[in-house]
Amino acid sequence: MSEPVLDSSFTALPYRALGDTALSRARELGASHADFRFERVRYQSLLVRDGTLQGANDTEDLGFAVRVIHRGAWGFASGVVLSPDEAVRVAETAVAVARVAAEMTSAPVELADEPVHDDVTWISAYAVNPLDVAVRDKAEVLVDWTNRLRRGAAVDHASAHLLQVQENKYYADLTGTRTTQQRVRLHPGFEAMGTGADAFDSMASIAPPVGRGWEYLDGGPDSWDWDAELEQVPELLAEKLTAPSVEAGTYDLVIHPSNLWLTIHESIGHATELDRALGYEANYAGTSFATPDLLGTLRYGSPVMNVTGDRTQEHGLATIGYDDEGVETQRWDIVKDGVLVGYQLDRAMGRMHPDLNGGRSNGCAYADSPGHIPIQRMANVSLQAAPDGPSTEELIGRVERGLYVVGDKSWSIDMQRFNFQFTGQRFYKIADGELVGQVRDAAYQATTTDFWGSMEAVGGPETWVLGGAFNCGKAQPGQVASVSHGCPTALFRDVRILNTNDEAGH
Repeated sequence: MSEPVLDSSFTALPYRALGDTALSRARELGASHADFRFERVRYQSLLVRDGTLQGANDTEDLGFAVRVIHRGAWGFASGVVLSPDEAVRVAETAVAVARVAAEMTSAPVELADEPVHDDVTWISAYAVNPLDVAVRDKAEVLVDWTNRLRRGAAVDHASAHLLQVQENKYYADLTGTRTTQQRVRLHPGFEAMGTGADAFDSMASIAPPVGRGWEYLDGGPDSWDWDAELEQVPELLAEKLTAPSVEAGTYDLVIHPSNLWLTIHESIGHATELDRALGYEANYAGTSFATPDLLGTLRYGSPVMNVTGDRTQEHGLATIGYDDEGVETQRWDIVKDGVLVGYQLDRAMGRMHPDLNGGRSNGCAYADSPGHIPIQRMANVSLQAAPDGPSTEELIGRVERGLYVVGDKSWSIDMQRFNFQFTGQRFYKIADGELVGQVRDAAYQATTTDFWGSMEAVGGPETWVLGGAFNCGKAQPGQVASVSHGCPTALFRDVRILNTNDEAGH
């Protein structure tokens, strides 16, 4: 199969001429830095319930933005009219904003130096663009999924969804960097719902969203095993509906990647965003207990804990060739042998903190729309497997009294990313190294450092799965980004388990 190429309907748009015009005007007005970003983001979603297509939606976000530093202050403006006059107007507006902001800026904005990347192209790794597949064909797949699920005696209703995104960006700045990029990502899934004698519950696919194409759904070598999961889920739901309620207490936990990715996202990913750790997000998204003064000394977890930030991971949702400041993306350590050693940062923070990443950005600037300014966003933050680590079955075999957790569900964490609790789709009781059936109404609760400090072992590479989410929110005005988190199955000792039914009455 041929390699993907840049969409010709995008390359036909006049972004190069608009960029040259906007940057030239910003230079004439005295901007010390200016960058131009042109984007077209295409979204398509389908939703099916009980064998019937409920909706199919296509949207497109198209426009451009100019960001400047003038008199030591940021200025930003955007537009949607693709004309030279509009490019000039947007550049002039960005400079005018910076002039106003300069009166309120106590410390001048400076950016870490970066190499020039002159006219480079990057395209994400996929085989078949899902937006090239007929909507009818995709709807038929989702309809079939819900019909197959409803054959299960315990299934009253079933739904299925598919969200697809094609993102094209052109970036240029006054130093001469020019990047043109295209990436595709998609999030398919399904859920079966049923009622028991005293309960209503559901069971969903644990297939993660991915930076792949339609090949993820076609049954080939790069596809998730949808058939196996569609066969298993009705039986898993039936077992869950009749399972006993968990007895609260302290348990050892073996946590599957389909659950652990979310705990990584909330307690490590967000906690090590440098803008949050510096307090820049305090009025909306919170702060972080992992403050820069603790770098190199904070015992984040046990010695088997090694976490990386990575914007180059193949098929990662946060993977890109160059970020929205023209920085080539990278991989770096965040936690090494259980100790905090790094953060996620952009060019301005790289300049302010020369002790981090050699005083340069690690490629974490991103804007979700041409109408939004780039901010520091999360990389693919992942827990590394042990090269010769145990299998999931071996980890379960080490537990006398515990729970095996599969699939994510609800979660709660405080504004400093320290106190949390997480539920899951399935909790299996472990007795003397064996799984002995599901229990219901369970949540695990801990502080971030206690939880990761209790991690005794991580599985081997064969247990590692790249999970993630499409809907990570941040900033004011709000922006949404997609991000992946890989991890192996892992073993945690003596974790507090709550009975959520009992807690709900408090």
